[in-house]
This record gives sequence, structure tokens and C-alpha cells, in this order.
Amino acid sequence: MAHVELLLLSDVKFLGKAGDVVKVAGGYARNYLLPQDLAAPVSKNALRRLEKLRKEREELARIQLAEAKAKAATLAKTEITIKAKTVDETRLYGSVGVQDILNALEGKIALDKSQIELDEPFKEIGEFEVPVKLHADLIQNLKVTIVSDAE
Repeated sequence: MAHVELLLLSDVKFLGKAGDVVKVAGGYARNYLLPQDLAAPVSKNALRRLEKLRKEREELARIQLAEAKAKAATLAKTEITIKAKTVDETRLYGSVGVQDILNALEGKIALDKSQIELDEPFKEIGEFEVPVKLHADLIQNLKVTIVSDAE
């Protein structure tokens, strides 16, 4: 079968974004894109369907951003203190990482491990600002204080 022209209904890696018109091999269209509902033959009906999907995605993105902003306001007022064992009152015996931060936040605010952008675990006591990615367009810092458990 020759190449087929399709309208992408979803983003497809290495092929294009939703709304793009692409030419693909017939087998790829018949066996993957069409059954997975990732594309449709170019037609007025497909264009209407794509427009409806785009509106739904915009509405969902707007809701997600509003939720992220509300979470950011809560996070801006949140400070957590983590007690950890120390070697010499400054250096930690071990380290404080993402999971420790999530455990300290338990009950205050629900976050996912992937949202906390910690380059490397903390290895000493002190006050730190930890970036938390709440949305593609929104990052809020969380104040984390690490103290010696000997105090």
C-alpha cells in the first residue's frame, strides 16, 4: 500500500503534534495509528473532532494550572524541618533526599516524587530552598530546614 495522508489527533513521538497532517506508510497507518486512535483520515469530520479535542485539552490545562497555583500558595507558606543524624554537628551521617522531604510533607500537602527537583541529596545541616515543579509553567520553592537530631 502506498503512503497515506492522515491528521494526527494526538502527539506522536518522532512524527508530529496533534493537528499536523502527515504522510505515513499504509501499514503504519493501518496497524498502529488508526487502531490506537492517534490519527484519522483527513476529512471535515476529523477536523471537527480535532477541534473538540483541542478545546477539551485547553480546559483541562486551565484547570490543572489553577490547581497548581492553589498548591503553590500553600507551598509558599509551608516550611518543614527534618531531624537527621550528624557526624560533627554540621555534616550529616548519610543524607536527606526527596523521600525524606515527602515524608516530612505528609499530611500537609500531597506531592509526587517527580515534582521535587533536587539535584542531589543534602549532606549538611542548614536552610535550603527546594524547587517543586507543580505545573509545566509553575515552579514554587519549598523551605527545608535540616537540623541535628542531637538538639
